[in-house]
Amino acid sequence: MDELELLKKHWKKEDTQYPHVSANAIYKMILKKSSSIVKWVLIISLLEFGLWTSLALFFKGSKSTQNFDKLDSDYLLIPLSVLGYIILAYFFYLFYRNYRRISATDSAKVLMENILRTRKTVKNYVLFNLLFMVASFAAVLYIEFDQDQALINKAHRAAANGEAFMFYAKIILLVAGIIAIFAGVLLLFYWLIYGLLLRKLNKNYKELKKLELLE
Repeated sequence: MDELELLKKHWKKEDTQYPHVSANAIYKMILKKSSSIVKWVLIISLLEFGLWTSLALFFKGSKSTQNFDKLDSDYLLIPLSVLGYIILAYFFYLFYRNYRRISATDSAKVLMENILRTRKTVKNYVLFNLLFMVASFAAVLYIEFDQDQALINKAHRAAANGEAFMFYAKIILLVAGIIAIFAGVLLLFYWLIYGLLLRKLNKNYKELKKLELLE
């Protein structure tokens, strides 16, 4: 039994002088737990950024990457990357701000609002990463069809043979499958890591609602 559960058990005692002290102690414990959770959200998001950056650098020298680097992709990928970094930096700032707000909270009502705000920020962060991944795949596919001469020749041969629909359908299905796999891996990762943290925050939120009713 952790400290919060122990304090909740004491809350139920019939001592008329004890509930007020117990409520304050429970609130402080929830505040401490919530602050710790939001701090871990910030830390994990930064570690995640470092992981994806390291993987990108690791695969930079692969044959497929080298072939793609020969194409003129900077006009599209650089602005997309810059935009992505700016938005990620903004999310890191929001996570840090949420952590500071929760750490400095002095009332149950404000803490409940900050927990809800943090949950919304995390969900938007996950959604952005998924959408950015899809946008990146779309940008790479556009560049390939626009500049990869081997792929362009295949498309022209398929059109000449009356197989253009099947050619593009296969490409779309292949890319959709790859995106689905990557999205599934990301969602599983987010569900295991951020989902666990959000469930803990949600539990804290419910405990705060009980305190609001008992005060």
